[in-house]
Amino acid sequence: MALFNSGAQSEPTKKMTMNEPVESLFDKVPSKLVGQPITRVDGSLKVSGQAPYSAEFHLEGQVYGVLVSATIAKGKIKHIDSRAVEAIPGVIKVVTDPKHFVRNSQQGGATKSPTQGVTEIFYHGQPIAAVIAETFEAATEGAKALKVTYKDETEDAVLDFEAALSDAHAIDEATGSDKNQTQGDPEQGLTDSEVSLDLVYHTPSQSNSPMEPHATLAHWEGDKLIMYTSNQMLASSKQQIADALGLDNDKVQLIARYVGGGFGSKLGIAPESIAAAISAKELGRPVLIVMTRPQVMEATVRRSNTRQRIAIGCDKDGIINTFIHNSISSNLPGESFFEPVALSTHFLYRGENRQVEYQMVDTNQVLSGSMRAPGEAVGQIAVECAMDELAIKLNIDPLELRRRNEPEQDPSQDIPFSTRSLIACMEQGAEKFGWNERNPKPASRLEGDWWMGIGMAAAARGNSLGTSEARVILQVDSSKELGIKAVVETDMTDIGTGSYTVFTQITADLLGLPIDHIEMKLGDTSLPPAVGSGGSKGASSSGSSIYLACQQLREMLADKVGLYPDTIQLRAGQIEKVGEHEATSTEAIIEAGKDIATDLVDKATDVVDNLAEKIGLSASNQKSFQQERSEPNVSQQKSYDFSNFQSYSLADIIGEYDEKKLSAKGEIKPGKNAKNYRQASFGAQFAEVGVHRVTGEIRVKRMTGAFAGGRILNHKTATSQCYGGMVFGIGSALMEEIIHDKHDGRLCNHDLSEYHIPVNADVPQIEVILVEEDDRYTNPMHTKGIGETSISGAAAAIANAIYNAVGIRVRELPITLDKLLDQLPE
Repeated sequence: MALFNSGAQSEPTKKMTMNEPVESLFDKVPSKLVGQPITRVDGSLKVSGQAPYSAEFHLEGQVYGVLVSATIAKGKIKHIDSRAVEAIPGVIKVVTDPKHFVRNSQQGGATKSPTQGVTEIFYHGQPIAAVIAETFEAATEGAKALKVTYKDETEDAVLDFEAALSDAHAIDEATGSDKNQTQGDPEQGLTDSEVSLDLVYHTPSQSNSPMEPHATLAHWEGDKLIMYTSNQMLASSKQQIADALGLDNDKVQLIARYVGGGFGSKLGIAPESIAAAISAKELGRPVLIVMTRPQVMEATVRRSNTRQRIAIGCDKDGIINTFIHNSISSNLPGESFFEPVALSTHFLYRGENRQVEYQMVDTNQVLSGSMRAPGEAVGQIAVECAMDELAIKLNIDPLELRRRNEPEQDPSQDIPFSTRSLIACMEQGAEKFGWNERNPKPASRLEGDWWMGIGMAAAARGNSLGTSEARVILQVDSSKELGIKAVVETDMTDIGTGSYTVFTQITADLLGLPIDHIEMKLGDTSLPPAVGSGGSKGASSSGSSIYLACQQLREMLADKVGLYPDTIQLRAGQIEKVGEHEATSTEAIIEAGKDIATDLVDKATDVVDNLAEKIGLSASNQKSFQQERSEPNVSQQKSYDFSNFQSYSLADIIGEYDEKKLSAKGEIKPGKNAKNYRQASFGAQFAEVGVHRVTGEIRVKRMTGAFAGGRILNHKTATSQCYGGMVFGIGSALMEEIIHDKHDGRLCNHDLSEYHIPVNADVPQIEVILVEEDDRYTNPMHTKGIGETSISGAAAAIANAIYNAVGIRVRELPITLDKLLDQLPE
């Protein structure tokens, strides 16, 4: 860990680079709000409709835009006839910009514009124009009436993924989130194994379908563009906007105080944002464009469909020696994103022979990109179903097979795990779920008309840290009971995950203030830049920058009152002293240097005294000279006495500063720990299902998930995230599937009535266990991501339970009743 204060900045900044394990102040502060199941601090605003989302802002002179989408899968625009549209009452203008409009969304974290230029059509639903009107209704009517003439080349489009597998090409490893890897001799290892299996699994395209549609309200103040937008990662999205429009970064401001879900689809900018910005510039008025639900599904992002080969070789006792995970996914021509299905395969199980290989097919379908747990969500369906099949082949309990293949360290990189709690998750989950009551024989339990079965799967997701900054300000506030409040500033977003709440808990604990004395300012690029919400690293990264800003404030306050940082205690708005200072190794060296320096000064003093006597310097002048040389310049600050357990009001002390406030920044960066240790969150999923013996209908009866994600910041919000991930697993296993028409590329189920996701009736009783874990290598809070870990393995547990119920193995998801009907047991 490199930890230092920046001397170049006027504002004190605590910086940390994670190069070694660190202790956490949370273990030392008296307040223990972190971890508690505190209700969301913004909850009342949301349920009362007072939390403002992007489409709910209204500016003077605001007008409305509706995107116009292409109706062919491939070709070119020949002509756009806007005459009839502009005659519609209320319609202002049809805005087109073939060069600057973007054809698709951008991937998360990218700093460049997404692919621009919409004259050429690459997929059905590609936005090509915007109709601007005084009302949304008029804009909608105009968009429907716009006449577009195409050179239709749909017959040359690639619309059938399976048919195009032979055209798969190598992926661009430099821009992906995973890489191809081969260790040992996997194919020979498979051949030589005593027991082996070699299987292919298929997963379909899926839609992120956040509750809030993509929306942007754009307006210009001179040459500065201000946008109220629905994005997960504001700092990088701001750079994408600037690049797309040829603006300086400081001429773009994005505001997203509340985001109604994203699941990856809002990591980068979407087509409506650039269309709104260009329209607002042309009209000189604020323009709001909200995508319709079909447009969200047709023109933002999807999870790629995949073909995955899983081959495993082991001995007769189930000890794996070979693991192969090769896959093919799809995306638009020219795009580099590929579904990283094997991210966790690299380190989940042992095996000296290993292979991960990615390929991609170019298709004329909506952009493939990140969807909750990109990679693991569908990759672990294949891996964990294959492990279940191997367990059955070996006649070994599926949980025991995984236990036998627990690696001592990351088998793909030969580095240790920072922590690894998979066994603990499996044991705690199995006990709570009642795994020992499982009958391993399929189709052995019939309850009324329902075949019952249970299954399990492991869950794993790599943990990461992103560069993030935050500012924390302590300021006098007479409206607060303790006369003071803390204001936290960062452009980090809250997409429904609880950022406002967990950051409040972090600040409250470290500054010794109640929850209602913390003011959180998020979602505005005028604030310090954060990594954003995505990849299950937002809370850890942004939370750590807030932590460091608070730590800097603690050190500044300690210096103010004459304490050491390790002896200052902030409690209920008071500053106290606790314990005795323990000198660090650096301080010990400095102190030793001081002793040496003192000896040298004493010797020099003797020399000066002798010299003074020789030249006749008076005693008074000599004394004055010595005082100037040896006595420090003591500042005239107030003295604080902590000898009798005295405490001082934090508000009074802050009141002594100029403007009655004190501010500091924090900055966290990833470091050597990310390379030297495999960091990951782990879990275990258990499911019980019922399959109707006549209709083949599948019902999930109950689920239990046990997850280890480092220190838990808030048990209520973390549990809620796990609920959501497991519900995602139900959808992935049983119903979610984008259906593209293979003739014209049209998305057939482009709304929530036809694209099926789990509703209340589909979701059973879900139990979540948060396994205790402390990981000193991740960040100063010792936290890890957990939201995306909870979807990993969930669908596989359900698929394995279906096999246990009826003895039918389905390797092409989703598992629908038509895939069971002709094979149901008598």
